[in-house]
Amino acid sequence: MATYVLVHGAWHTGDHFEPLAEPIRAAGHTVHTPTIAGNRPGDDKRTGLAEAIGSIVGFLRDEDLRDVVLMGHSYGGMVITGVADAVPERIRRLVYWNAFVPYDGEALNDLVPPHYVGLFDEIAAASADNSVMLPYPIWREAFINDAGEDEARAAYETLNPHPYATFTDKIALKTNPAANGLAKSYINCTEDTALPHSHGWHPRLSEKLGLFRLVQTSGSHELCFTNPGLLADKIMLAGRD
Repeated sequence: MATYVLVHGAWHTGDHFEPLAEPIRAAGHTVHTPTIAGNRPGDDKRTGLAEAIGSIVGFLRDEDLRDVVLMGHSYGGMVITGVADAVPERIRRLVYWNAFVPYDGEALNDLVPPHYVGLFDEIAAASADNSVMLPYPIWREAFINDAGEDEARAAYETLNPHPYATFTDKIALKTNPAANGLAKSYINCTEDTALPHSHGWHPRLSEKLGLFRLVQTSGSHELCFTNPGLLADKIMLAGRD
């Protein structure tokens, strides 16, 4: 049996992954769903990427977790890449679920189309604390397009503003992902249009991992809401030896 640590994406908290964790636990595994610094309601929304990464490094150390299958979703890919660079000895395998894969010196904003950068620059500039919130029409059409309207709206109401510095800060890595020696997997939801398919998740970002296991499934960027049981199965497939 394995120990999974599931790291959420922007606008989410670890609580959003509890329905996803339940079937993995039911299969006999240990699952943790921490919340990244800056992503709890009430957290300082000026949190930067290094602090966000450090919060998950600290969680692994505080819980003395080793031989971990560390999964990151979306923005969580930035975080798990930094965690793996800092404490590779605690990690058994990295799993990226429609997640960003940065190289040293890259920011999340370097990996998205310019229209997203322009939109979030405007939103952050208008906020009091340099935070960004995803507009509902983008959430509905691009992030959770496999949900009904009521389900999409209910999920959106649970999200919270995200610290924009974590999108603009450039990551500092000793070793790029393809060269770090850890086992890696990439889960690709084929109906995910949070990034346009012309500038998509796989293979543009996944191939930056070097050697990796590809697991594909139908579903949107927010399959954790719309079909957590299916996603849990794919995570266990991605995480197996």
